[in-house]
Parts: sequence; structure tokens; C-alpha cells
Amino acid sequence: MRDYDGTELGEGESAASFAAVPDAFQRLWTPYRIAYIESNHEKTPGLDDCPFCEAPKMSDEQALIVARGKHAYVLLNLFPYNSGHLLVCPYRHVATYDIATQEEIAEIGTLTQTAMRVLTETAKVQGFNIGMNQGRIAGAGIAEHLHQHIVPRWATDSNFFPIIAGTKAVPRLLGDVREEIARAWATK
Repeated sequence: MRDYDGTELGEGESAASFAAVPDAFQRLWTPYRIAYIESNHEKTPGLDDCPFCEAPKMSDEQALIVARGKHAYVLLNLFPYNSGHLLVCPYRHVATYDIATQEEIAEIGTLTQTAMRVLTETAKVQGFNIGMNQGRIAGAGIAEHLHQHIVPRWATDSNFFPIIAGTKAVPRLLGDVREEIARAWATK
């Protein structure tokens, strides 16, 4: 008998029986990282420009956009701290809050409120970290384009991974999370 990958199994052995056998390895499933691994760290035409300027040109599914407004939009963070980690970005390529327009600021605030309501409804969120890192020295990964983080929090979302291993387990695929949030957003 052969396993699903062609490996010869002993008599009476089944691959299914191995799934429940504990071993010394802890597994952290991060399927979203395969795109980064397979890219071989090559630059992608169009995406090497500002990703927050490029995202609105794509389909919502491709760019992980959950909602679009007139002056700003909301998308999932490609490298989330927690499941449902959202970013609110103005369409206009502007670096800091102080040079954003009143319309952009107002819509970022409105989208943030709606995001909080949707995440609370869909994921039973118990708290939020909301903030902006402006400028590379302040920790902005993409300092050239203003974006606000909305990080959902739960009483049980911290364990030894972030503290000891510097690793965050994200239990759901980004596409699944995007679909759930976008569906719920449409009812708001």
C-alpha cells in the first residue's frame, strides 16, 4: 500500500494514523508565506512601487481589500500581527497625517469605526490596538504612504511564541478572513 505521496507503507499502516501521533516537533502553519518563499525575493513589476498605491488598481480579492471609500480604503495586512489585522489607507500617496486632507482624515476615522464594529461582530474581538507609525524611524514599514493599523485583540491571543520565539501564529488564511469581513462590511 502506498501513502498519498507514494511512500510505501507497512501492512496495516495508514497515513491518517500518523496525524494524531505526537512527536517532538511543534508546527506553525503559515500558508500565506509560500508566495514570499516562491518569489525567491525577486521584485514584482508594479508591486515594487508603493503597495498602497498599487492595491486599489487590483481586484478586492487579489489586493485583500475589504472596503473602498471615496478618499480611503481598508485592506488586510499581508503580514498580520493577529488574524483580521486591517490597514486603512488614503488613496492619495501622502506620507504623514499632518499633510492628509480633512476629507481623508474623516474617512479614515469613519472606516476605522466600521472596521471595529465588523471585527467585533465577525470575530468576537475583545479589544483593539489602533495606530500609525509615521516615518521609518518610528517603525513604519512603508513610510511613504500613510496607513493606520487596526489590530484585533483577544484575552488569549498572547502566548510564548511572540515573547520567546518572536513568532506569531495566525490561524486563518487571509483570503478567508477578507471574504468574511467584506461580506459583513456590506451590511453596515
